[in-house]
Amino acid sequence: MNTINAFAKLEPYLVGQPRPLIGAETVQLILMREIQDYTVLRTEETRELNTVHTPLSVEKSEPVRRVAFLGTKQKAAESRELEHLLRTAVIKAGLKYPDCYLKDNLCMQCPRCGLYGGTSTVAGQQERANIKHRIEYSTAFSLLPFDDIGTALTFNAINDRNQTTGQALGQRFAVQPATLFPSVVTLKSATQRELILTIKTLLSCKSYGAECRVSGDARNTIWGVVGGWEEVITSLELTLELADNLDKLSPEMVRQIVESKYKQLAGSPQHIVIFKLDEVEALVNACTATDLDRVFLEAAYQDIAAYRGEQLAR
Repeated sequence: MNTINAFAKLEPYLVGQPRPLIGAETVQLILMREIQDYTVLRTEETRELNTVHTPLSVEKSEPVRRVAFLGTKQKAAESRELEHLLRTAVIKAGLKYPDCYLKDNLCMQCPRCGLYGGTSTVAGQQERANIKHRIEYSTAFSLLPFDDIGTALTFNAINDRNQTTGQALGQRFAVQPATLFPSVVTLKSATQRELILTIKTLLSCKSYGAECRVSGDARNTIWGVVGGWEEVITSLELTLELADNLDKLSPEMVRQIVESKYKQLAGSPQHIVIFKLDEVEALVNACTATDLDRVFLEAAYQDIAAYRGEQLAR
């Protein structure tokens, strides 16, 4: 499948140019996030992992405790990754655009701000109107229960004089390597260029959670692509479905689940397309093969300039 055909199936669910008024065009990227190192997924000062009780699976309703990979944690890491990609690509292409810094000095002019949204920090200036996000995240839940994947790591002080281990300083709670988090990232009224940037970001972002300077490695793999006029499946539904099929996890099984069940639950099933495995691979390959060169970047930045012009003209 060539590059042009790779995007053809999604054409009705992408837009030619981003606009302030968002339509129903939706693209969902179904991911498997695999933890590659001890990863600290917490938000509280107690240093405990974020957990929640859910049913064990669709077929088994008994509650279990799962680790929660909050959508805010996913978004924060990936938003910064896109910021880094754009900054490097702009420099390599010999272009000059305003610097963009998360979170207190957003430029409100770059593709990251256009996709992830931005809130003005300058009060009373119309030209700094806020930008609504068009990429959406939800909490991802560990495929296995907390008892199977959670661990406590003890860290000690080292005496420099005799190189002996002193008193334990404490513990940090982490998710074990090889833990899987089924996840869904949703694009609303996005352009083809924004889809390309999103897929590049998902594949290149490999560090999550607290204490990521010494842990938190992960790898994202795209298992499915769904286009429609609505969100077809959620991360929790995906996790509970897969929990019933742990012995046969595969992208093809994900496609079958969405096709046979969740498409039928949609409000507009006639406006839903579900990619086959070879189509997913072709789309991902087309996105990764697209170079963030001068032509691509100038077009992407011009999209946001036009978006802002339309927004401020209202």
